[in-house]
Amino acid sequence: MTSPYEVHPSVKPDAKPGAKPGNHPHQHPTVEHDDLQRKLGARHLTMIAIGGAVGTGLFVASGASIAQSGPGGALLAYCVIGLMVYCLMTSLGELAVHMPVAGSFVTYSALYVEEGFGFALGWNYWFSLAVTIAVELTAAQLVMQYWFPDIPGVVWSAGFLFLMFVLNAFSVRGFGEAEYWFALIKVVTVVIFLIVGVLMIVGILRGGPQSGWQNFTLGDAPFVGGVPALFAVAMIAGFSFQGTETVGVAAGEAADPARTIPRAIRQTFWRILLFYVIAILIIGVLIPYTDPNLLRNDVTDIGVSPFALVFRHAGLAFAAGLMNAVVLTALLSAGTSSMYVSTRILYGLAVSGRAPRALGKLTRAGVPLNALYVTTGIGALCFFSSLFGDKTVYLWLLNTSAMTGFFAWFGIAISHYRFRRGLIAQGYQVTDLAYRSPLYPFGPVFAGILCIVIVAGQNYQAFTDLPNRWQELVATYIGVPMFAALWLGYRLVKKTRLIAYEDMPFDLPRRDGAKRD
Repeated sequence: MTSPYEVHPSVKPDAKPGAKPGNHPHQHPTVEHDDLQRKLGARHLTMIAIGGAVGTGLFVASGASIAQSGPGGALLAYCVIGLMVYCLMTSLGELAVHMPVAGSFVTYSALYVEEGFGFALGWNYWFSLAVTIAVELTAAQLVMQYWFPDIPGVVWSAGFLFLMFVLNAFSVRGFGEAEYWFALIKVVTVVIFLIVGVLMIVGILRGGPQSGWQNFTLGDAPFVGGVPALFAVAMIAGFSFQGTETVGVAAGEAADPARTIPRAIRQTFWRILLFYVIAILIIGVLIPYTDPNLLRNDVTDIGVSPFALVFRHAGLAFAAGLMNAVVLTALLSAGTSSMYVSTRILYGLAVSGRAPRALGKLTRAGVPLNALYVTTGIGALCFFSSLFGDKTVYLWLLNTSAMTGFFAWFGIAISHYRFRRGLIAQGYQVTDLAYRSPLYPFGPVFAGILCIVIVAGQNYQAFTDLPNRWQELVATYIGVPMFAALWLGYRLVKKTRLIAYEDMPFDLPRRDGAKRD
């Protein structure tokens, strides 16, 4: 079924001509009028989501997860967070098939929760991804020092920023193809790692000096550090899975969204979960959690990546060089994807009246070039903040960026929950939807609560040592008051309120083709 929002914005019957969205107490906020070109197929959507979630979190940080909570603790934490992500992906799928727009969860939050909430979520998410571009540029220049230690890192960062811009500037099809091949390199690497790891476990390839299932009973294994360590690794897992929601943004340019989006979501989730869970299982069997190299979560030394360690134990002498190239690809993929998603979020804000209209202009190829210029400029400025002073500003930007991903997930969960409630309240049937989340209402409730717990627990240790650690506390949670200030500020200025169920826009055809009154 084709969503009515693909072509025309929804208009309430009682809305007065010329009325501004959000000012009338019974008028829903504007639905974005989307003129983007739908040229992304299912394979592009799948790889865009995989490219956003499979990166240094798997290739480098997975070792630190095992070192902190043991192989059993890491597996449990990633499975729990994986369940949460599955709930979120199915919720996002239901919303995106119904309304496939570039604003994605930002638009859904404004339509089904509260317009100020959507406004704050959109601007926070856009800024966080612009900061992410700077993070990837900083890491990429460090990786390049492995091969070219004498060339200034800023040269590489400038070149990579230009490459990311070019891949986004011409057409969405060009970006989709580039991201497909970037992500494919990572997928192939993970598959090779899984094959090599299994062959080592069954004895076909030789393992390391301390490999074997005894690593699951070594010392305090399989669960090390108790509940605090498990909680800490769950937060690491949450950051690792961030990026899966980008498939919802790409839905705004997806061909045949009713078919491609559910397919992409199913494939994305299971592949990512299997990649993370099986990879951690293999690492836990082949490398003891007490190995000091696992504690080194450092992109500047790819040789200590658990992937590189396993390859080296298998006798592959080129392991460090191979992983360096793969991690570089992962960084470029993440940066390019962040630039694409943030540009579309900014475009969605513009065409729905929540950002300057000039940012909603499209080229003939369907690219929001003005939004791309602004996003690239902010990413560059954030990157330069890492080069000066004691990097305090840069670290604050990083913490703000990290927190916003969980805000987005919470927005998806609460939007889906209220979307279903509004659907029933207006007399529709769930069977009227082309795609339905199989886990409602458990899915959005579980995911929403877990997002709140993760955000609140980012640095719960600092609360036990106040006022000595107040600066650390502020640096960790700076994103929360920033989000609240945008939300409450918009509510005060626009006098918005929670969207009532009877005011939510659906305009949903029944299966027999007729529309409800």
